Amino acid sequence: MTDELRPADHTSGPIAKADMRASDRDRDQVVEILQVAAGDGRITAAELDERLDAALSARTTGDLARLTADLPSEGMPPQAKELVRIDQRFGDVSRTGRWLVPRRMEIRLMFCEAKLDFTDALITHNTLHIDVDLRIGGNLILVTRPGVVVDTDGLERSSGEIKVRPAVDADTPTALRVLLAGQSRGGDITARPPRRKLSERMRRTPGQLGR
Repeated sequence: MTDELRPADHTSGPIAKADMRASDRDRDQVVEILQVAAGDGRITAAELDERLDAALSARTTGDLARLTADLPSEGMPPQAKELVRIDQRFGDVSRTGRWLVPRRMEIRLMFCEAKLDFTDALITHNTLHIDVDLRIGGNLILVTRPGVVVDTDGLERSSGEIKVRPAVDADTPTALRVLLAGQSRGGDITARPPRRKLSERMRRTPGQLGR
């Protein structure tokens, strides 16, 4: 009788857990960790592509664990908000530095400027939907970086300008696609890379000297 009450074999612990089938949520969590690591410069663009492919095709939690074994064990990245609203009249507003990019934004502007700077932003998903309503004097500026793509096909414009200058880098995969929709009734929309520092603008190549 006592033999029937023996504890289970200890080998069924970690080994069994590593062999557990991975869920879609498990894969999504690892994808987020890898994207954050790439944004921090911990892994290269080529490594990101390779690990993303492996994460999406992983069958077990052990397969997923190996993809993040050399990354900081600080737990999961913070969860992005589903929706952030900016409703501004007079007085400028900005999101700069290491801000967490939400999944959706609703931006209403009049006689003011809003700037979203993605240079050091924390990106944990691949798409940001922005619904805009720009009225007289309401301008939106998006400061991009390689891997951040801005799509304005969903915008309706009755007045105001739309200027998109991509931050081109052929070796950088798309980390975030910003989809703009809504309408501009007197405001401007500008998407551009960060402005170069004065020292960089003054630096000339040997071929430019003397021109």
